[in-house]
Amino acid sequence: MSEQKNIPNVFKFIFGAGAGMGATCFVQPLDLVKNRMQLSGAGGKAKEYRSTFHACQVIIRQEGVLAMYNGLSAGLLRQLTYTGTRLGVYTYLFDTFKSPDGTPPGFFTKLLFGMAAGVAGAFVGTPAEVSLIRMTADGRLPIEERRNYKSVNDALIRIYREEGLFTLWRGAIPTMGRAVAVNAAQLSTYSQAKQLIVQYFQMKDGIPLHFVSSMISGLITTIVSMPLDIAKTRLQNMKSLCGVAEYSGPIDVLGKVIKNEGIFSLWKGFLPYYLRLGPHTVLTFIFLEQMNGAYHRLVLGQTGKVGGL
Repeated sequence: MSEQKNIPNVFKFIFGAGAGMGATCFVQPLDLVKNRMQLSGAGGKAKEYRSTFHACQVIIRQEGVLAMYNGLSAGLLRQLTYTGTRLGVYTYLFDTFKSPDGTPPGFFTKLLFGMAAGVAGAFVGTPAEVSLIRMTADGRLPIEERRNYKSVNDALIRIYREEGLFTLWRGAIPTMGRAVAVNAAQLSTYSQAKQLIVQYFQMKDGIPLHFVSSMISGLITTIVSMPLDIAKTRLQNMKSLCGVAEYSGPIDVLGKVIKNEGIFSLWKGFLPYYLRLGPHTVLTFIFLEQMNGAYHRLVLGQTGKVGGL
């Protein structure tokens, strides 16, 4: 049996970023609705949306169908920076700490690698995240208060010029905290759900199994990470009034949300967040496996079942 060749790390970076960007093209409307709902009721104001479906109706009626894709360029840049960096860091750590005989690191070591990679990716991806939050939220503001960014490049340049370089990394701490929570929850719950489904339901390995496992993992990950996500969203979208920031940090955001809107508001936008997270994971892996398979067949000349993730 001939030794199977591996895909070079640079292509793993490219394929990972490309898979994330492809998935984003499908779930961007859910990301927009989630962001709008998390900002609804900020500062004790009346909530703009009663539910996910009401939010969709209001946005489409007031701004048009294409408004559901506002911020797509920022979403794609986020995948390029966040997913690409996370995959690159994880691959580097994984290859560096393999034993001399090629034995891969243990599960908990890989879990730590995933968390570290998530933090690195979140830091690099924060400027795109700030742009995404603002572009998706702009339509809910009065016309005279809208930022009206033309694209993610315009957003990045204007934020830098008008508010300073460090504003591009506003909310970086809760963003990185969310990345740790997401990576820890996703990795452990996905593998456990997959194992239990195979054990009790005898489902064969394939897309249906990956889909169900991802949706279960996404549910738990959503519950764990949403408070950090809403803190990140509020910080990245806030404006300074007379030089005074609306929030002093993530703890201040969470405290004010609980005080003014109730503790369950920490999970505002739960449904679109959950519906985005599960399918995005599934689509990302489907696209990634297809690109990996094509590289093995067309470049490495390998046929049959080839190695995945």
